[in-house]
Amino acid sequence: MKTKTRLAIAGFGLIGRQHAKAIAESDHAELGAVIDPSDAGQKAGADLGAKVFADLDQFFAAGGADGILLATPNTLHVEQGLQCVELGIPMLIEKPIATRSSDAWALVERAKQQDVPLIVGHHRRHSPLMQSAKAAIDAGQIGDIRAVQAMCWLYKPDSYFDEADWRKKPGAGPIAVNLVHDIDLLRYLCGDVKTVRAVASPSLRGYQNEDVASALLEFESGAIGTITVSDSIVSPWSWELTARENPAYPPQPESCYLVGGSHGSLSIPDMNLWSYGENPRHWWHPLGVETRGVDPENPLVKQVDHFVQVIQKSAKPLVSGEEATKSLLLVEAIQRAAQTSETVRIDRGGF
Repeated sequence: MKTKTRLAIAGFGLIGRQHAKAIAESDHAELGAVIDPSDAGQKAGADLGAKVFADLDQFFAAGGADGILLATPNTLHVEQGLQCVELGIPMLIEKPIATRSSDAWALVERAKQQDVPLIVGHHRRHSPLMQSAKAAIDAGQIGDIRAVQAMCWLYKPDSYFDEADWRKKPGAGPIAVNLVHDIDLLRYLCGDVKTVRAVASPSLRGYQNEDVASALLEFESGAIGTITVSDSIVSPWSWELTARENPAYPPQPESCYLVGGSHGSLSIPDMNLWSYGENPRHWWHPLGVETRGVDPENPLVKQVDHFVQVIQKSAKPLVSGEEATKSLLLVEAIQRAAQTSETVRIDRGGF
């Protein structure tokens, strides 16, 4: 019988427990340990049969694991990631990789120097929907991408903010909390961005951050992208509500991304590909539509299996530390552009 890769989870809150479910569904991994300072987190880990530890030092002293998933608060990612690097423990860090791109670069560079595998939990890249979209684009089925439009419109209830007061503070608006997911997918489909312009409006609920923002992205390919995000709009147009990946969200038969090309356009996640087929391209000619069939799979399970492959060095990271830091850098640029009303040019510092 093939031995499964032992994984540990640091931080056993909502996200950590979702990772535990994914590990339980994986044929290639098993949960070996849970690291959490709370009694509730340790009890939940023990109930799953895992060894439990109050902190990383205890875990490391007991011998560690084949790999670790860091689902701890964002502010701890770099510090804990560096601890893992020095001990040679491969890691999957929950997104965002850090609170600041400059700190993220330092972690990424150190992991490269020590040859320690590091991937980041932008799990939506592992979605079969996104993989199908990427395959269609890379195969030239829509030609050259000329424009992309993305929407992340959600309504978070007041209770969401009351449960954690930091969510009402500066820097905790939907640009930082939600947009990083969509930005990462736009980069995955369309490539890197060279300039950003953005606007944001203050929270109507009186919180100290924005509740709606929009950005204009100029991609290095010459394509133009527009993206809007809000946590105070009632709508069906967001990945959460349209992708049918998380049963907590009532599914909606809509799309939230539109990718327009010189030979066709693709809507995601309904996966409708519009084109003239073999006919000449002409706005008076009828368009045809093909719906790309996609077999549903849990992207978190696919991410765990991919992490095992990266640990075993049989696969390269789909979302490397460099990729995740580029997405974080772009979110920072959007925040800066919204604050200054200036065009911000992306400087990736050689990455």
